[in-house]
Amino acid sequence: MILITFISPDEKRAAVAAENGETLMEVAVRNDIPGIDADCEGGCACATCHVLIPDSFKNALPVMDEDEQYLLDFLDNRQKNSRLSCQIEITDKLDGMVVTVPEAE
Repeated sequence: MILITFISPDEKRAAVAAENGETLMEVAVRNDIPGIDADCEGGCACATCHVLIPDSFKNALPVMDEDEQYLLDFLDNRQKNSRLSCQIEITDKLDGMVVTVPEAE
């Protein structure tokens, strides 16, 4: 089991179990993480699953594709470590990661 901790916009922490092959968004939705709405249900079409990834896990993630880049470009609260959680597949390399959910725009 892989442990992921989410920090919600109101600073509440939730440590949750994840399985290899799930997306970070699926884990967040299953665990009712505030701020992860996933309006497009993982279709990389809405950016309502925006998260901030710690720099220490950047190299463990897949490279951002054009669609994800395009959606993130529309966010006013985008940061250098912004990603869409629907595009991040859970692997053993992500065990212990702490993900921050930014305030919604």
